[in-house]
Amino acid sequence: MSARDDVLGRVRGALGGSMTSGSAASGSVPRAYRERGELDPGSPEAVDLFVDRLVDYRAHVHRAADPAEVATIVGDLLADAASVVVPPGLDVAWLSALGDGTVVVPDTRDDPRTPDELDRVDAVVTAARVAIADTGTIVLDGEPDQGRRAITLVPDLHVCVVRTDQVVQTVPEGVRLLAAHPERPQTWISGPSATSDIELSRVEGVHGPRTLHVILAPR
Repeated sequence: MSARDDVLGRVRGALGGSMTSGSAASGSVPRAYRERGELDPGSPEAVDLFVDRLVDYRAHVHRAADPAEVATIVGDLLADAASVVVPPGLDVAWLSALGDGTVVVPDTRDDPRTPDELDRVDAVVTAARVAIADTGTIVLDGEPDQGRRAITLVPDLHVCVVRTDQVVQTVPEGVRLLAAHPERPQTWISGPSATSDIELSRVEGVHGPRTLHVILAPR
């Protein structure tokens, strides 16, 4: 018996039967993970936990008292930006406080920006699909107000507007919402892009935005 046969035999034994076409023919795999948390989606406790994780990841968090304040915060954050790319379905009211010197670059599927064009843009503004408090993760799934994955991976600064009612506590709760559209490409964001070398020297902006601003907005 080879080592491979030995490993597969142990797997079959753990699954309670033989395997056919890569799946267990009999038996079931116990799932002991939590399917939901103790905190209600959108509750102040869930939002506070989400903020705590974001800050730990070195993201910048801003709370908007009302939807109108979102535009003010976006305008302040991008006061020095020469250009910003936006997805086609973004709420245009969020951009109403941008200065005259900031060029808004639309990105649509019919007229997508090239990677070189995106690299010359200072920032991107998007909405989100769901946010997960336990892990401080924001998930985008390509809806019109979030756009293509490329626009949030190339520019150096990402401003993401998250509604408080989109915050759930656990990953399974987030995955359950995302399962409604399994065909959509997803981008999972846990703080600004960062990596560490063997000496644990942290480098930001290697494979995504160097700076992440999260605006929490009421529904």
